[in-house]
Amino acid sequence: MIKKIAILTSGGDSPGMNSAVRAIVNTAFKKGLEPYLVYEGYLGLTNGNFKKAEKSDVKLIGSLGGTVIYSARFPEFKKVEVRKKAIEKLKEEGIDALVTIGGDGSYIGASKLTEMGIKTIGLPGTIDNDIASTDYTIGFHTALDTIVRSIDQIRETTESHNRATIVEVMGRFCGDLAIHAAIATGAQVLSTSERKLTEEEIIKESQKARKEGNRSIIIIVSEYLYDVNALAKKIEAETNIETRATILGYPQRGGRPTAEDRILAGRMGAFAVEKLIEGETGVAVNIVNNKLTT
Repeated sequence: MIKKIAILTSGGDSPGMNSAVRAIVNTAFKKGLEPYLVYEGYLGLTNGNFKKAEKSDVKLIGSLGGTVIYSARFPEFKKVEVRKKAIEKLKEEGIDALVTIGGDGSYIGASKLTEMGIKTIGLPGTIDNDIASTDYTIGFHTALDTIVRSIDQIRETTESHNRATIVEVMGRFCGDLAIHAAIATGAQVLSTSERKLTEEEIIKESQKARKEGNRSIIIIVSEYLYDVNALAKKIEAETNIETRATILGYPQRGGRPTAEDRILAGRMGAFAVEKLIEGETGVAVNIVNNKLTT
């Protein structure tokens, strides 16, 4: 039987992480467990940066973006001796289990701890929606809404000036944000890692969109595919369509979580505690066809 659980957020922050933390803490109290907050992810875990959670710590955090228990990039956690230090810190506090909220890198860290005897469970917290086992990740819908609002604003000025605009969105090597944003905003051109267009294909599609009478041409591309500023100059030079480039960047990761992300995170957080109590470990919480699974 577990008595104490720790919670950490790791890797890139995503809107909804705080809702998950709140749900885990509140569910732990309801189940008679003692929850602990780990500050600054695996770095904080290794340094013993823990705090015994109180209900007041999480009372008002569900509406906040980012993660109030912070995150940190900590590649050193790959080393066995570093993980042993983290395990020592957990044992010093008498913590029986760990809930990790993050993306694939965070999952790898949790998996390594499981192999070393620590009970762990993961929650998919990343805007990229690149966790294969779940339909949606915590933060995806908020990031998508941010992107759509931004492109709607870009569309208005692009329409006014009879231009084309390249919009680079996040997603790492998963095109879900770009694809959903293209559908939602009516973009004329789309290029993702899964279906990367050549620069010549983008130019051809832009010319086609202009011939069809579009004053505003929106070209959505996933990150890491092109130098979008150079590409904009090339499109303008070869088509005579005035072209601009916008990299949306980190605003996509911030902002208050949508109701959908708050609810998803809350459901997943409560479910994670229940699964740990039932003895499940070394697994991740997923949502498939609106049903929670591990």
